[in-house]
Amino acid sequence: MNVIIEWNDVFLETIRKIGGGPTPIARAGAMLQVAMFNAINALSGNLYSPYPSNLKLKPDPGTSPEIAAVYAAHRILSRIYVNLTMTFNTALDTSLQRLNVVKMSDADTKGKTFGQAVADSILTLRQNDGSDQPPLYKPGNQPGDWRPTGSGDAVAPQWPDVTPFVMTSGSQFRPPFPGNYANKIDLLRSPEYAAQFNEVKLLGAANSSARTAAQTRIAFFWANDVDGTYKPPGHLFRITQIVAQQRNLSLLETARLFALVGLVMGDAAIVAWDAKYRLPINLWRPETAIRLADQDGNLLTEADPNWQPLSINTAGQRFSPAFPAYVSGHATFGAAHAGIMRNFFGTDNVTFTADTDDPNAEGIKRTYNSFSSAALENGRSRVYLGVHFQWDGDHGFWSGTQLADFVYAKVLQRV
Repeated sequence: MNVIIEWNDVFLETIRKIGGGPTPIARAGAMLQVAMFNAINALSGNLYSPYPSNLKLKPDPGTSPEIAAVYAAHRILSRIYVNLTMTFNTALDTSLQRLNVVKMSDADTKGKTFGQAVADSILTLRQNDGSDQPPLYKPGNQPGDWRPTGSGDAVAPQWPDVTPFVMTSGSQFRPPFPGNYANKIDLLRSPEYAAQFNEVKLLGAANSSARTAAQTRIAFFWANDVDGTYKPPGHLFRITQIVAQQRNLSLLETARLFALVGLVMGDAAIVAWDAKYRLPINLWRPETAIRLADQDGNLLTEADPNWQPLSINTAGQRFSPAFPAYVSGHATFGAAHAGIMRNFFGTDNVTFTADTDDPNAEGIKRTYNSFSSAALENGRSRVYLGVHFQWDGDHGFWSGTQLADFVYAKVLQRV
């Protein structure tokens, strides 16, 4: 097995164990994949620029790229998820056995030293990136304001201030105000809001009779919101695995693809959370909007205090993710991923079949004829799940697409 995919699998299993929101997952994935790429690239003749581009790496001749990458991955994950170090030690032993390393040779020791040094450079780079700042946030109580829905306090409100991986700032790809309205009051009273409100009220309800069986499958296929799954970033890494293996990519090209995907998702988390918390909207979830529709000032909406979304956790409780609706993180991640895949392969028209981790979609596989069609369905699925309005997905798709083109043009370029 390719060491990139092998350790990406270790990472996905880590996500299943750790759980939590998608933002720190995206950060960790970027650090893991770029460290492995840097090690392999340096030991493959530096065919591409490293990350960051001013990083100077001078490995000893004869050092194994795979050994270096394995030790880089082990170092990154062990430093981020310190409570799982024993798990990573076992994964390291498995990798070394597969690489026929029974007793460390001088070349193997050089690989270990180099891989750990590469990982340390990334760990140092991200040491004070703002991700560990306290999550301070005070929900509003006015019409349209996001507020807790029973699934916890606001998740990662500090993320807009996290140092980007490639972007110049967290607001670089900030989407416009939904519908281009001047303020939240005008937005809530608009016919566009009423149309989107009534759509998710109809299609996203737990007991909807209008949602088709196919739409329900789509909703859960892309969900992966609950702990025990690999979450949305993990799902996109899984799709990257599938396509990389389908295309028989070399070790270096696999490393580069995964690093590009990791970097774009690291920044996509910042883009989406910047929109969620820094735009003067902090938009409520459909669950709140529908129950409190008598407060929105719109004659075309009607309150239903008992409305529940299709989204459900493993305890059988209906829920909405604990952060503002606009924009959709799923849509932003999905579009960013699709954009990198399109750029990397030089075409959007690649057919692939993907699976999912969501417990409500066990055994379901879906086939797509392009990366963008998968990403668009990803965003649309959130309406069927009852947790987003359509413009959350539309504008997340726009931001993610712009971000992907920017990242691909800026980093890991052919030398």
